[in-house]
Amino acid sequence: MIRNLMGVVLALALGSAAQAADVMKMAVTTSFHNSGLADVLLPEIQTDLDLEVQLLVVGTGQALKLGRAGDVDAILVHSRAAEEAFVEEGFGTHRREIMYNDFVVIGPASDPAQIGTAESAVDSLQKIAAVEATFVSRGDDSGTHKKELNLWGNAGLDAEGFGKWYNAVGAGMGAALNTAAGMDAYILSDRASWLNFGNKGDLALLYSGDPVLFNQYAFLPVNPERHGHVKNDLAMKLEGWLTSDKAKGLIDTYKIGGETLFVFNAAQVQAVAAQ
Repeated sequence: MIRNLMGVVLALALGSAAQAADVMKMAVTTSFHNSGLADVLLPEIQTDLDLEVQLLVVGTGQALKLGRAGDVDAILVHSRAAEEAFVEEGFGTHRREIMYNDFVVIGPASDPAQIGTAESAVDSLQKIAAVEATFVSRGDDSGTHKKELNLWGNAGLDAEGFGKWYNAVGAGMGAALNTAAGMDAYILSDRASWLNFGNKGDLALLYSGDPVLFNQYAFLPVNPERHGHVKNDLAMKLEGWLTSDKAKGLIDTYKIGGETLFVFNAAQVQAVAAQ
């Protein structure tokens, strides 16, 4: 078992006290879990498939480690380069896109860095760095953290050289947002977690819309040839449901405050397994 699973939450399938005939484990991101969508999907999965999906809620980097170790049967994460490496290395059978949303830049409503006038996501971070406005980073090797570091790099900046204004907290999306609210700081968040976040304080969504902030979620079954004990049959059963019209309807109609959190975009043709 991977040690030091900071922030792991084991979330049992909700909505039914009855024991499901089948049980499987899936590692998912904190951003997906914080969105509240799992509370909608899991009861329907249990009803339709008689399948209890136990969630291990971690960052993308930790989810991939759990998959590599064979501690879960599948993962649902959002960092394409890392996912493709996972498949190419033989730890996953294939990568199947399920849904997307976008990343957004949150910050103090007073917007001391004036990112509301930014011309791009990179420009928004350059403005923050230029005035050394307080910034909270997840700092946990999650998909959101990987995206943030990529954006700093595209801005010609190295987060490792930042001063005290930059705060890497090593925490999930909800905890990081709480820290940002307490510090009146800027932070990169996925839109779903932000919309479902209840402790917004003086924070506001200040920048969004750059195509580079596209945020794709994908499902990856763990390779049974690497770990013979994993329940690949159940993972494939779950994938079939996650790419179905039933899942599309639930995902596309899931809203908070009238805003849609995710858009279903699973291809109807089975993704090709890695050779």
